[in-house]
Amino acid sequence: MTNYFQPHLIWEFLPDVLSALPTTLLLTLVSTIIGVIVGAGIAYVRMENTPIFKQIAVVFTSFVRGTPILIQMFLVYYGLPMFLSYIGINSDSVNPLIYLFITYGLNMAAFLSEIIRAALASVPKTQKEAAMTAGYTKQQMYFKIIFPQAIIIAMPSFATMVISLLQDTSLAFTIGVLDVVGKAKALGTATFHTVEAYISAMIIFVILSFILERTFRWVEKRSNYASRPMPIMATNPVIPVIEKPETV
Repeated sequence: MTNYFQPHLIWEFLPDVLSALPTTLLLTLVSTIIGVIVGAGIAYVRMENTPIFKQIAVVFTSFVRGTPILIQMFLVYYGLPMFLSYIGINSDSVNPLIYLFITYGLNMAAFLSEIIRAALASVPKTQKEAAMTAGYTKQQMYFKIIFPQAIIIAMPSFATMVISLLQDTSLAFTIGVLDVVGKAKALGTATFHTVEAYISAMIIFVILSFILERTFRWVEKRSNYASRPMPIMATNPVIPVIEKPETV
């Protein structure tokens, strides 16, 4: 029992666990991109009150936010191939990472849609009115006026979601993807030193979370939202009065 826990193995396992880091980072990056794109689309649909699409978005958001991500992962991993097989598409050669991209991306989209929607709603209505008065189309108004301000407002919550997504990737090994946790589990099973292997994985996640947190704080500080002037002038600008010249 004296050799049950060997601290030096933590550092010996660290390089092997680090070899699976690119998979974890790729999963986090791709899922975040999918989540931002789909989440912004859902937020836009709900803000514009599109009759049919709004209801679909509400049901989708409620389902994803109300179920554990592990269940969503199993539904996509086992359910999607069954559906594809039913319509005549063979998905046996599909990389399991694809299913993880779909699962984590849609999960991220559901949560980000609420964050983005709240950020969009916090932009003063006078900005929209001024943009429309200035001749902007609705698309130009959103991309040039509303979205830039909403992104800065949503940055703290977005940072929390990305860090949470990084930690949720630890479930990827349940469907056979060798990420950081999956590599640690394999090392622990092979050497019977599971605790040391998982501590190595823990160190990696702590360092990554710290780096992400500091990076987002730097971005938020650089944005300096409070001191930025509004991109659209006030709706009631002061018009200079030009005096009529006196007649001689």
